[in-house]
Amino acid sequence: MADVIRARGVKRSYHTAAGEFWALKGIDADIPEGKLTILKGRSGSGKTTLLNILGALDYPTAGEVFYGDDNIVSFSEHRRALLRRKQIGFVFQSVALIPMMSAIENVEYALRMAGISGQRHERAEECLRMVGLHNRINHMPQELSGGEQQRVAIARALAHRPKVIFADEPTGELDTVTGLQVVKIFKELNQREGVTIVMTTHDTGLMELGDAVYELEDGERR
Repeated sequence: MADVIRARGVKRSYHTAAGEFWALKGIDADIPEGKLTILKGRSGSGKTTLLNILGALDYPTAGEVFYGDDNIVSFSEHRRALLRRKQIGFVFQSVALIPMMSAIENVEYALRMAGISGQRHERAEECLRMVGLHNRINHMPQELSGGEQQRVAIARALAHRPKVIFADEPTGELDTVTGLQVVKIFKELNQREGVTIVMTTHDTGLMELGDAVYELEDGERR
């Protein structure tokens, strides 16, 4: 099994009024291609900080992050932005759908932002069908349940065919049953689309669904 991302010795510090705070203290991680990797830990463990560094949203204070043979820590901000736009999708706890757009319009908008011009409507409809919302494509966000809104967010992240989707606490505001449904969708996307998914959670009930699990505590792997 190939690794799509490799992190080596990743550290991240922040300057605070109390002094320097180390959110990550030297993390090694291998993210297997086409699988679901879970970063677990309590609030403050460093899992979201690691996710943001792996997703090229933040720089480490020290260490390396490889996509294939390329160390993205050395990339210019322009090259990192292109990486995010072309090869990465994001799903956050706050789904941040555009309230004036229907489900399918939200997904199509993401395709426009990614610079994709052809067959946007067809791809958006396909992605919403993948997450089980083929009968809700014209509904506005306020007409959808929390779980349905999160599924639209997943379809939006998937639409431009990224290699990796990063999901930060995507089940955090959902009930247990709905959260489990979301993670099962991720597993189906592993199989159907071959997309690699990295997800943070503090829900121990979801651990068994991960192909690889990294537990963080106080910025270190347990």
